[in-house]
Amino acid sequence: MSIIAQTIPLALYVHWPWCVQKCPYCDFNSHVARDADEARYARALLDDWALQLPALSGRAISSVFFGGGTPSLAHPRFIAAVLERVAKDATLTSDCEITLEANPGTVDAAHFAGYYAAGVNRLSLGIQSFDTELLKQIGRIHDGNQAKQAIEVARKIGFDNINLDLMVGLPSQTEKTALVDIETALSFAPEHLSHYQLTLEPNTPFFARPPKSLPDDDLADNLQLLCHQRLEGAGFDRYEVSAWQAKRGNASRHNLNYWQFGDYVGIGAGAHGKLTLAVGTIVRTDHAKSPVRYVQDIESGLLAKTERIDAKNLPFEFLMNALRLREGVDVEKYKNRTGLNLASIENQWKQGVGDGFLLPMTHTLTTTDLGYRYLNHILEAWL
Repeated sequence: MSIIAQTIPLALYVHWPWCVQKCPYCDFNSHVARDADEARYARALLDDWALQLPALSGRAISSVFFGGGTPSLAHPRFIAAVLERVAKDATLTSDCEITLEANPGTVDAAHFAGYYAAGVNRLSLGIQSFDTELLKQIGRIHDGNQAKQAIEVARKIGFDNINLDLMVGLPSQTEKTALVDIETALSFAPEHLSHYQLTLEPNTPFFARPPKSLPDDDLADNLQLLCHQRLEGAGFDRYEVSAWQAKRGNASRHNLNYWQFGDYVGIGAGAHGKLTLAVGTIVRTDHAKSPVRYVQDIESGLLAKTERIDAKNLPFEFLMNALRLREGVDVEKYKNRTGLNLASIENQWKQGVGDGFLLPMTHTLTTTDLGYRYLNHILEAWL
């Protein structure tokens, strides 16, 4: 089978690499903002976009995501410049979802209004918790009141599509404080919640020196289960491992595109991309992680590093994303976005069905309830 690039949705990821302070659990490509030349970096973003534009074959952009780092540190004029340039060069679809991640500790009402005026129509707020003491223990620079004020400011400005990031399994967290976080979040009627456990990632301060009061795995799992039960009771739909929508249609379109093996351009320091080229080849791209090195590369006219995905790796590449979705992915997407037929996964899929982890292939590729709990086991077997 051949892949037709024009039929695959295309998204844009824009990385803003700076933070006021690096959180001790964070393994993202972020850097403390010390004498950062933001204007020069912003120019590099536009030049990066121009360098990658020829590979897009005139395709429209269906979603844009400003991630980081802390994009809410960026002046709205930088955000506006990127969106204006993209709309000019490639056009944005009429229903394009444009998300910006924001840290409540850097909330500035004038900035929020500027982002809204620039075209940002979805805000993702890194709340993590509404408990000031818990926030201190995980190195966040905002407090509980600032978290609440950030949501209120966003609503007053006009944002009607807001995601709240919440963490569970925090140091000293109890059933009561975990559920208070959920109840507080629900009181603001968010359209979307991202809810996930604190994990100790390699090469982070927390990995080297774990907090003494960290819940053990059993307690952390129990806290998460209690929160999930409350979210379900409130009518939220867990459509992905860590993602909850208030109602159908509130899912993150940008992230859905990742999970459904759509295409995306990545611009910015450490940004990754996945593109289906006009000839049907699928490639991954990535940039230097250092903001200084990234800017130097772009100013020298260097393209993002590109690596072709071999056909033998496509089943795993597809499924490690698709199986995160509770309803799975339509089999036609597997064929259309990998160029492979179902025979390429049939034998291993039958094994997964026999083990009780996967449902038989019908119109979708999806897991059983048991398999959804043990996704890593399924993917390890696939490898």
